[in-house]
Amino acid sequence: MSTETAAETLDVKGQNCPMPVVKTRGAFDDLAAGEVLEVIATDSGSMSDIAGWAESTDNAELVGQEEATEGGEDVYKHYVRKTE
Repeated sequence: MSTETAAETLDVKGQNCPMPVVKTRGAFDDLAAGEVLEVIATDSGSMSDIAGWAESTDNAELVGQEEATEGGEDVYKHYVRKTE
């Protein structure tokens, strides 16, 4: 489990590529520098997609990712910090 405290949580469960990244980018714009966005997805591709997006974005830092099973469903949690 991540030790990051999220300022906002974005639930994109049930949505497939590219929507988790598209919605992450939109929600990320509303954060202040230093705040962390928690993204909860069910698309396994979000693990690489959100990591790749954070790496290619000048003001984002991927600070953690988790895989879990909740209610019999695979869930992927991502923690992205806004750096500027």
